[in-house]
Amino acid sequence: MEDNPRNLRQMLAKAKDLSELMVDIAYAALYFGDSQMGEEVSKLEQEMSDLVQQMRKVCIMAVRDPREAEAMAAVLQVVSAIERIANDAEDIAAIIVKRLGIPEEIVANLSDAREVSHRVLVEEQSAMANMSLAALELPVATGMRIMAVRRQTQWVTNIGGDLVLHTGDVLILRGPPEGIHTLRELAAAAEWELPKQTGHIWITDLDRAADALVEMKNLSEIAVGLAYSALVFDDKGLASEVHHLEGRLDEMNAQLQLWVLRASSQNIDPSLLRGLLMVATAAEDIGDQAKQMVWLVEREDDVHPIVRLALGESDEVVVRLVVRENSPAAGKTLRELALPTEPGFVVFAILRGERYIYRPTGVQKLEVGDEVIAHGPEEGREALAEYFGWVFNRDEDTGQHELIPIDALES
Repeated sequence: MEDNPRNLRQMLAKAKDLSELMVDIAYAALYFGDSQMGEEVSKLEQEMSDLVQQMRKVCIMAVRDPREAEAMAAVLQVVSAIERIANDAEDIAAIIVKRLGIPEEIVANLSDAREVSHRVLVEEQSAMANMSLAALELPVATGMRIMAVRRQTQWVTNIGGDLVLHTGDVLILRGPPEGIHTLRELAAAAEWELPKQTGHIWITDLDRAADALVEMKNLSEIAVGLAYSALVFDDKGLASEVHHLEGRLDEMNAQLQLWVLRASSQNIDPSLLRGLLMVATAAEDIGDQAKQMVWLVEREDDVHPIVRLALGESDEVVVRLVVRENSPAAGKTLRELALPTEPGFVVFAILRGERYIYRPTGVQKLEVGDEVIAHGPEEGREALAEYFGWVFNRDEDTGQHELIPIDALES
């Protein structure tokens, strides 16, 4: 990437960002059948391996007594989990790079994801060349945001409005699939056709396997995001959510294996089913690694401060609020609420029924009954609660807070 980290905190933060980027690109390579994107994952995996080796050396050299050894063991557990997530990403990408095969109907189903990643090269005649991101306003024009830029052999992940794009830059973006057409026009790239189902009718078990795979993809990404937040905020509630998601991933992987075995007896090319099993196994293992990270929180071990510093600011709180009927948030988009501006909170997940919406964008509309998970400054949580129809009531004896519906107080 653009800068070599100089200390363990910087290295851990870089590894976390790198692993998330690899998972994004790997699923995108699968969705688009793009071997070049798959090869990007392999390049990043080599960088991750070097980074992990450096972190292990630093941890070993930093230990001077048994107490430090226990703390550093916790850091190493997080490092190992991040490394495994990166390896899982490479396994997913290998399905395309090595042409291991996966049913195209199932690949098309991955478009059910609210957001996808995409890779595009800035051509010489592109309108993007020599333009800053602030001037381009890609999220407005296309709905997609740049996650990373590969410039020759270097990766740029510190993405800000002052970043100027150059001819030959490879952009890794994330956003709604419908924004890809406009994006590629701006980049002067060849037109891209989204994957479509051929209309071939698969047997019922394989249809069910396709649905399960899409859900596993979503759940594995959510589990990792919640795990990082659980570590930062030492939140046992979030750790419990990760544990629950990991259990669901285990169950779904077992069911999917059974469905694939049944499908294999229906004159279906077994080479296509092999790739399907590889994706499911990788998604399940990503959930396992998320669980390994929050294990430290669940057993009430002290998480080394360097982990919190690397993964996010620790002087914030995590708040979970259900959107009540007639509240200011009901029916509003996150952009309309402008939560980061007033109470200072950022929504990183929404639980709607049994489905999570992770990393919601500004266009996401909130519905009554949604459970919103957000982080921000402690002093802003009372104002945040009012948006969703609640009041924080502090018990003077215990110092604990409880949520009371606003309409209950008014009556």
